[in-house]
This record gives sequence, structure tokens and C-alpha cells, in this order.
Amino acid sequence: NDSPIDPDFSLDYGANYAHMMGIGSPYDELSRLYFILHSDHESGNVSAHTTHLVASALSDAYYSLSAGLNGLAGPLHGLANQEVLRWIQAMMKKVGDNPTKDEMHKFVWDTLNGGQVVPGYGHAVLRKTDPRYTAQREFALKHLPDDPIFKVVSLLYDVVPPVLEEQGKAKNPWPNVDAHSGVIQWHYGVR
Repeated sequence: NDSPIDPDFSLDYGANYAHMMGIGSPYDELSRLYFILHSDHESGNVSAHTTHLVASALSDAYYSLSAGLNGLAGPLHGLANQEVLRWIQAMMKKVGDNPTKDEMHKFVWDTLNGGQVVPGYGHAVLRKTDPRYTAQREFALKHLPDDPIFKVVSLLYDVVPPVLEEQGKAKNPWPNVDAHSGVIQWHYGVR
């Protein structure tokens, strides 16, 4: 059905979003979680900074907001979760749906040796596992523990940090919010 679903204003924001997406429970719980986690940036990210910068020129509020939204188009900001998902799916295509630690280890090193970064790892400010990653992990453990892509995400947590520490370039070898977010959306059919 391609017809828009009318909002139900008796629902909270997250539940109403899930309703309008046509995705049942627990997607409403996930929506609430996403809206909180992805709004928690304390104005240091690309879109928040850009909005502030354009507003500082006394531009119209709509221009300022649209400038910030345009920042979401970059693979190091709004598209980061998509980049993680593509990278994981490429790994699974190459080594199968149930990769071993050794296969993953090789794929991570191949990525790094190819001049690429491991998407979803590292953070400009944090120096430990992103708490937003942990919150999403708890949701996934509860609602999609058998999802094959989630299983890969879980195993990556064991494989990637030691590789990044060995490589020595990453200031933070731990996963960030994007290491999970696209994977969970994919599970619920959001493409």
C-alpha cells in the first residue's frame, strides 16, 4: 500500500511515527529510542553546527534549518548508518551470512589496507563505546537476537577494536551510534 497513513494524534511522537510508517510493535519503542538517541548531539555535529552557523548570519530560520538538514546527506553524518549497513552486507556477500571471527578479522584488515575506514567505529569526541550504541544493542538483544545482521554487528564488537588498536591510527576504536542504527531499521523493513 503506497497511500500515506494519517497521523493518530492520540499517540506519542514515536508511536505515531511507527503508526504512519505502518510498522507494528515494537517499532514504536524503537522510534522513541531513535528520536532520543539521534537528537542527543549537544550541537557539535555537522547539521547542528551548520544550522547555528547559518543562523548566525541572521538568515531566516527556514534557511538555517534546511542548511542543517543538507548536512545529513554526508556519509560521515546522516548517511553513516547506511554506510555501515552496506559495509556489513558486502562482508556477508563475500564470506557468507555467518562469518567467523577469522573471516571478519581479514575483512576488517582488507578494508583498512584498502585505504578505507571501518564504518561505525570511532567518534570525534568519545573515547569509549558510544552509550547510544549500547542502548540500541540492548533493544536488539531483546527484540531481534536471531537477526543475521545483528549477529554480525555483535561479533564485530569483538573483532574491530583490537584491529584498530593494532593499526594505531584510531583515537577511539569503539563502536558509535551508527554501528547499529541502520541494521535495526533494515530488520524492520526500512530501506
